[in-house]
Amino acid sequence: MTKFDDYRESYETLKMERDGAGVLTVTLHTGGDSLQWGLTAHREIPHAFQQIGDDDDNRVMILTGTGEEFSGPRVIPGKHPLFPERPPFEVAQRILREGRLGFSAFLDIDVPVISCINGPAWRHSELPLLADIVLCSDTAQFQDSAHFPGGLVPGDGMHIVYPLLMGINRARHFLLTGRVLDAQEALDLGLVAEVMPPDDLMPRARRLAEDIAERPASLVRLSRAVLVEKLKREINDYIGFGLYAEFVDIMNRPVAGE
Repeated sequence: MTKFDDYRESYETLKMERDGAGVLTVTLHTGGDSLQWGLTAHREIPHAFQQIGDDDDNRVMILTGTGEEFSGPRVIPGKHPLFPERPPFEVAQRILREGRLGFSAFLDIDVPVISCINGPAWRHSELPLLADIVLCSDTAQFQDSAHFPGGLVPGDGMHIVYPLLMGINRARHFLLTGRVLDAQEALDLGLVAEVMPPDDLMPRARRLAEDIAERPASLVRLSRAVLVEKLKREINDYIGFGLYAEFVDIMNRPVAGE
C-alpha cells in the first residue's frame, strides 16, 4: 500500500493536502497559478492518480484548480496550433500511454471524488466532469479549445465524456463548433451539479467530503465502485479508438526537424 508521504510532494503540477478525516485535496497548478496543460502535466497527473488510488488512507478526494482558470491555456484557432509537426515515435507512444492511463487511474480511485471547477476549463474539462460530485463557480466556462478548434481530432476522451453527459447531438455540436458554455448552461445541461460564487466553492466541497468521510469505509468504497462501473466500460471501449484517430491525423503533418 502506498503512503501519503511517498507521493505528496512528488509532482510539479499537483499540490496535495490531507486532513485527519482522510479528505485529500488535490490542487492542479503550474508554478502556483492556473494549470497550463503540457507534457509535464500530461505525464504527472495519471501517475499521481495511480498513487492516490493505492493509498487506503484516503477517504474522499477533492480535485480543484487555482488562480482565475481551472485549466488552460486556451487554444485560439489559427494561433499556436498544437502539434504543428509530427512528434517523434517515442513522444507519441508516451502520450498515447498516458492518455489511456489518466482515465483508468482516475476511475480506479476507489473513494468518491468531488471536483471544484474554480474558473474556465479550456483544456481537458472532461477530467473534472468525471467526478462523482461536480461543483463549479459561477465564473466557470467550458470549451474543448484544444481539439477540433485547435486542429486536433476530439478523441482524447472528449468524444466519450461529453456525449454521455449532455447527449450525443448536443455534444457533437459542442465539439465541432468550439462552443463555450457558461456555468448556468453547464448546470442546465447536467454537466455540473451545483453552481455558486467562487468563495463558496471549497467550503461546500469540504462539507460534502466530511459527510462522506464519516460513513463506513465499506459503504463509501463500494458506492464509488458501482457508480463508476459504467464509466469504466465506456472509457475502456472507446478511448483507444479516439487516441488512434487523433494520432493518425497528426501523421499528416511535417516531421519535426525536416
